[in-house]
Amino acid sequence: MQIKWLGHGTFHLTLSSGQVILVDPWVGGNPACPENCKTFSRIDTLLITHGHFDHIAEAVELAKKHSPKVVGIYELCAWLQSKGVENTCAMNKGGSQQVGDARITMVHADHSCGILDDGKIIYGGEAVGYVVNADGRTFYFSGDTNVFGDMKLIGELYHPQLAFLPIGDLFTMGPMEAATACRLLGIKKLIPMHFGTFSALTGTPASLEQELKGSGIEMQVLSPGQSVTW
Repeated sequence: MQIKWLGHGTFHLTLSSGQVILVDPWVGGNPACPENCKTFSRIDTLLITHGHFDHIAEAVELAKKHSPKVVGIYELCAWLQSKGVENTCAMNKGGSQQVGDARITMVHADHSCGILDDGKIIYGGEAVGYVVNADGRTFYFSGDTNVFGDMKLIGELYHPQLAFLPIGDLFTMGPMEAATACRLLGIKKLIPMHFGTFSALTGTPASLEQELKGSGIEMQVLSPGQSVTW
């Protein structure tokens, strides 16, 4: 599996089968996203955690252009459909579905989920995370969240080896909370996200590294536009 960070909470994943999964599409106005990463030749699956602008900004445009399967919570998918998006795969927490070569399970996230639509904030369901089994391994993509006790249950139920966790603080958990999340999940590897985009996001990988000392958890820090094979 090839993992490319496009900055903030947006990731481009390519499975061994060639299936392309774009997570939380925000590229056009994303100041962290390199220019050469803002267009796509193929998107098979859009995976959306919640309706804040910095996670769905290009969702409608990309869905219409590439006709991917679009995975999200029921209310968010209904909103996308109202904007002309087809091929939505609505689900809710605790549910699982097969999307291409990926088995996707929706789990809880501790965050809000209002959608800014025509100057008003409307209800977009709840924020969620995902557990994805693909290429014989399992990863947990938390989306925007605080640490919560049931991360331990996610670890016990699904046994993810890798987690994508926000560390920027202010709108999500910071390094201290993220380190606790790692221990609750029982993961072996972490890719931090949702940091460095704006000056208000003060959490850093260096701070998280200090919090993880002695844990044995490997942290893979990516620069926007950088890829890693897992």
